[in-house]
Amino acid sequence: MKYESASLLIAFIGLTSAAPTPFAAPKNTFSIPKAMLRSVRLAAREVPQEQSHNKFLTGVRAALDLDNPAGIVDPVFGLLGNAAAAEGAGTITNLDCLHQATADQAFTNAKAAGDVVGMTNSLLYAALERNTGSVGQKSVLCTDKAVNAEIQAIQQHQDPASDGAAATNKAIVLELAVQLQAIGADPQDSLLSGTFAPGDVNDNTGAGNTCDTADDAEGCIFTQNLLVEDATADEIAAAVSAGGAGAATGAAAANETAAASDSTDDECAVASAGTTADATDNAGAAAGNNVQTFTGNLGGPPPAVIESSGDRPFSINDVTFVNAGAALQRSCAVQNNACANVVNSGGDGSVADCNAQEQACNAAASA
Repeated sequence: MKYESASLLIAFIGLTSAAPTPFAAPKNTFSIPKAMLRSVRLAAREVPQEQSHNKFLTGVRAALDLDNPAGIVDPVFGLLGNAAAAEGAGTITNLDCLHQATADQAFTNAKAAGDVVGMTNSLLYAALERNTGSVGQKSVLCTDKAVNAEIQAIQQHQDPASDGAAATNKAIVLELAVQLQAIGADPQDSLLSGTFAPGDVNDNTGAGNTCDTADDAEGCIFTQNLLVEDATADEIAAAVSAGGAGAATGAAAANETAAASDSTDDECAVASAGTTADATDNAGAAAGNNVQTFTGNLGGPPPAVIESSGDRPFSINDVTFVNAGAALQRSCAVQNNACANVVNSGGDGSVADCNAQEQACNAAASA
């Protein structure tokens, strides 16, 4: 996604819409005046894409309202760049993880209520693209562990004009389909989390091929037929049948990653505290078989991907995955974030070097 560019005041008017079927949600209790008061500094900001999938925001909002201990103002903030997201993050301090934290809490609430629709909305929201500073720029991955394994398995879509976006976004959609199937939802609905056609990376306006209509309850990406599906129905069926996206996509699932890119006004390549230690300490894990073979160590080695038994046999620290492709992709991304953290702290190399290392890591995973 691109920089924020539509009045947040107008955006909040659109936040009161009810989600249409099949993603209907209980009447939401979001307080516009309260949000405006807590977000006064954002009153003139522009937010060009985060309302494109409005029906999922509405569904997540309803689930989040059931219990919101972190005081997250609204799901829309999880889709903004970090500078804007800070105004609605509540007590969440790792802004790279506000998106995941919002989805995670909403999923927890919906699961406790036995609400499959609410869980579906939460998973789809977790996969939506976040705003970044320019066309073609990737958003930073959250490296914190989610409470729910279903949410942990999902990454956000990346700007379709970014390097490797087609493979990355396809892998995300196929993994999302597996998770939807697991909760009793329609796996084909994973396609609805998709984003727009790629924009022109040389367009300095950052507009891209986007929409952002506040009062479109369905979501303008749907009503204006702007959604680009990342996979076919047959590919989704194959992924679900195999029990994991990697089984259906092969090396493509690990070919590219949704990782940190060069810092901008609203996005930062710095990883959360402790990422470097995680990447280093985990590299020598003794339990099980480490299937991460990449040996690059700029900023520290990639965390080990341990293969064991069970339904989710691949793990990084305590985070588990159904298939090796997704796990290796995450391992390379964690290393990249740790590398950027070292560079931004005055260490050797550059963010470009970190990104080149990540590409080599993904290439090793798909070899």
